[in-house]
Amino acid sequence: MKRRTQSLAAVPAAAVLSLGLAACGGDNQAAAEGEGGVSGEVVVDGSSTVQPLTAAAGELFGEEQPGVNVSVATSGTGGGFEKFCQDQTDISDASRPIAEDEAQMCEQNGVEYTELIVANDGLSLVVSKENDFAECLTVEQLQKMWAPESEGKVDNWNQIDPSFPDAPLELYGPGTDSGTFDYFTEAVNGEEGASRSDYNASEDDNVIVQGVSGSPNAVGYFGYSYLEENSDALKPVSVDGGDGCVEPSPETVGEGSYQPLGRPIFIYVKNSAYADKSHVSAFVDYYIENVDSIAETAGFIALNDEQKSTNEEALSKLG
Repeated sequence: MKRRTQSLAAVPAAAVLSLGLAACGGDNQAAAEGEGGVSGEVVVDGSSTVQPLTAAAGELFGEEQPGVNVSVATSGTGGGFEKFCQDQTDISDASRPIAEDEAQMCEQNGVEYTELIVANDGLSLVVSKENDFAECLTVEQLQKMWAPESEGKVDNWNQIDPSFPDAPLELYGPGTDSGTFDYFTEAVNGEEGASRSDYNASEDDNVIVQGVSGSPNAVGYFGYSYLEENSDALKPVSVDGGDGCVEPSPETVGEGSYQPLGRPIFIYVKNSAYADKSHVSAFVDYYIENVDSIAETAGFIALNDEQKSTNEEALSKLG
């Protein structure tokens, strides 16, 4: 995927506080807040999966820079990119890489951006604590559940596996604006967006939590952090991607054995916002400098060394 960055003065990620004083147009604002201070609003929208991570980063950053408000909305990865490419936000949370048509929209509107990896995520299948039969599902069984051709035809658990009970199959998942939906459909059904439509869809992962936890016959999927947050009401379903049943965890996602549903997640930073708004650049640098501790705070899985090097290279082109 072609990454658009703007060659500006390189700023080390560690230089968060001095950056606020040095950034163009931010000197007077910083001085008003006191030495090393910045102020303003950082406008973020996009993935509901990434939202807890960016919100945690904003809260921690606010302890050091109380003059900055990080506003994090959730319209889904696709909805976030639409606003981002129309120059309505500073940062876009994304649970998948930007698509070609979205990149073209940004280019048409003169919006240049930089992609940064902020965590790893294990897209998690979940059932309620009352479900005592769905312990592991193969990718083929997931296809039978979610394939477009299953719509109106596959509606019982015993159609997924004869050993499963004669019980209605209740499906919950993200809506079509979600990057999690895009990733899941491509990983499971082999084509992004290929999915049956007769399921309970929501861009709000908490709605999925409520639906699945309320029925022993329900199954759904979302990012790992929501499984962690709701482990008292939900339990994970292991996935057999060809090498046996593997449950999502920091270890399995980090080592790459949770396949095909392990993935990186991103923020996309508007280059002009980073260059012209000292509070935006200060927040982004803080986010990336502290990305491991922020991921742990929000229940995500930390970056590996290769991903950190990728971020360092990307940041070196910003300033």
